[in-house]
Amino acid sequence: MEKDSRCLEALAELAQAYPGRLEVVAGDALKLEARHLGTAPRKLVANLPYNVATPLLIGWLQALDCDPACLESLTLMFQKEVGQRLVAAPGTSAYGRLSIVTQWLTRAESCFDLPPGAFKPPPKVVSSVLRLTPHACPSPPARLASLERVTGAAFGQRRKMLRQSLKRLRVDTKQLLAAAGIEETLRAETLTLADFCRLAQALDRFTEELA
Repeated sequence: MEKDSRCLEALAELAQAYPGRLEVVAGDALKLEARHLGTAPRKLVANLPYNVATPLLIGWLQALDCDPACLESLTLMFQKEVGQRLVAAPGTSAYGRLSIVTQWLTRAESCFDLPPGAFKPPPKVVSSVLRLTPHACPSPPARLASLERVTGAAFGQRRKMLRQSLKRLRVDTKQLLAAAGIEETLRAETLTLADFCRLAQALDRFTEELA
């Protein structure tokens, strides 16, 4: 897929040179659903425009949440700092909501880095290639919408204790944390993926009780 009209002519020549092996789609990847990218099994390989890399990834992760089989794998190039966030572990500065959602839905692996000199013109940043392999069934169980809510609240004020940062959820924070078995004095970066999934499950129960 290519949005830049300046590249379409050159890509069309490649498609003609290799009949049946390359199909060029003119359009915006942000507006195309993963399930419409050919037929399964699909392997997505992309050198992402860094200014829209995160929105593109989130869209593909949401597609995996609806249908884990819609993509067999994703091999993607990001700015190195973004790539570090995807594979970050608890207790590190790069760990955040994107780490949680990515690792819940996929097995994320950092493959290699590329220096600016590998490109012409060279960018001002180091790039990283990552491979994301979707989980057949994300575990622990949770709803993506609820997981996004609790991670958004927790990391939105990551310097604060959870009893304070989770007030954005508009539920009794103390009871929510107790239901998830999590100490209220902890901070977001210390919680594991399993911890956040328990928080998402507890939030769903509280929401049902308030309905």
